[in-house]
Amino acid sequence: MQEEANNTQLVIITGMSGAGKTVAVQSFEDLGFFCVDNLPPALLPKFLELMKDSTNNIQSVALVMDLRGREFFDSLFDSLDRLGKEDWIHEQILFLDAEDQALVSRYKETRRSHPLAKEGLPLEGIRKEREMLDELRGRAQTLIDTTSLKPKELRERIVESYRQREQQVFSVQMVSFGFKYGVPIDADLMFDVRFLPNPHYVEHMRPLTGLTTEVSSYVFKWSDTQKFLEKLKDLLQFMLPQYKREGKSQLVIAIGCTGGQHRSVALAEYLSEYFSNDYVTHVTHRDIDKRKGL
Repeated sequence: MQEEANNTQLVIITGMSGAGKTVAVQSFEDLGFFCVDNLPPALLPKFLELMKDSTNNIQSVALVMDLRGREFFDSLFDSLDRLGKEDWIHEQILFLDAEDQALVSRYKETRRSHPLAKEGLPLEGIRKEREMLDELRGRAQTLIDTTSLKPKELRERIVESYRQREQQVFSVQMVSFGFKYGVPIDADLMFDVRFLPNPHYVEHMRPLTGLTTEVSSYVFKWSDTQKFLEKLKDLLQFMLPQYKREGKSQLVIAIGCTGGQHRSVALAEYLSEYFSNDYVTHVTHRDIDKRKGL
């Protein structure tokens, strides 16, 4: 019976109000998790006792904790520290975040007031909440930026990610992006490739992307690109096993150029393919269609 308890998986869903926690908990329900919405942190120790009772046969649990339970918020860190001492449970903190502008827009669309600014502007509450959650954000094993994600895309990402976690599969997510559109806040590692020759300045390549052979050949033909790739591959070959050994289930590696259309796309595709022999890899091109050759 104790062997079963050792496999118990607990995901704590938290983050900014309006960042998608409702969609997240519904996604975990689809995965067969036992889900509890708005559990006060003070009740977490008692809930853990129920989970440990093998007669309940609860093996996968997702709990939503947010500022609706802020009167108990100070006790959350004590509960998290207690979790770290339990050897029968594997806990993960999933923190959902989004840029302030996106959160304000969502509050206006739903005509809801922010829980920390009932009578004031949503932005005022968002800033207070971000400050309050700053330490918890730093303790999260997984951070998802929902700024540009539709609910369906967030659901797919969670299902894909946590289905793999259930199977104890370590995956590597390569993300290309453009610095002009902001950096991905959910990246674990980030590399700037704006120093490489830019296909944007070759007129007939401007409307193309790094997915085309012509652009990728241009990016890879330079000695600086080859030297950078050799050093980066060597670094990642050392780091990836360390992250896997630490217990991380997914590593997000962001590759950024100016517009996220040429260099970063070609390099993210290459690295995803290169490491696919040893790891489950995925590639996402966040900004590939934003410039549209202009």
